[in-house]
Amino acid sequence: MTSNDSLARLAQVIESRKIQNGGDPDKSYVARLLHKGPDAFLKKIGEEATETVMAAKDLDHGGHTAELKLKLVGEVADLWFHSLIALSHYGLQPADVMAELERREGTSGIEEKALRKVVARELSEKQADA
Repeated sequence: MTSNDSLARLAQVIESRKIQNGGDPDKSYVARLLHKGPDAFLKKIGEEATETVMAAKDLDHGGHTAELKLKLVGEVADLWFHSLIALSHYGLQPADVMAELERREGTSGIEEKALRKVVARELSEKQADA
């Protein structure tokens, strides 16, 4: 079993919780978030991202204890989980993110970021000309 398999299985569960797939907001946390719409799950992503940062800062300032490491792992898991809900809502899968990470593999982060800026600028210029 690989991490990709675990993410794919979790994505399938999330997909099954969509209202159109029989998800019940009264019985499922995922269905409830999806039923409330993007503001609900996007807010959770923001909260979990903040909690992830705080857990990492605790590690920096409190020592690298097993308890603090476990806290960081838990917060990242919450962040990934809520991000998977967003992906599902927008018709995307963990495989889409993995493909993007694989595309970036071997590319300097600095080069990749610069390339994104060039592509965005070209797209903006094309839209302005249209």
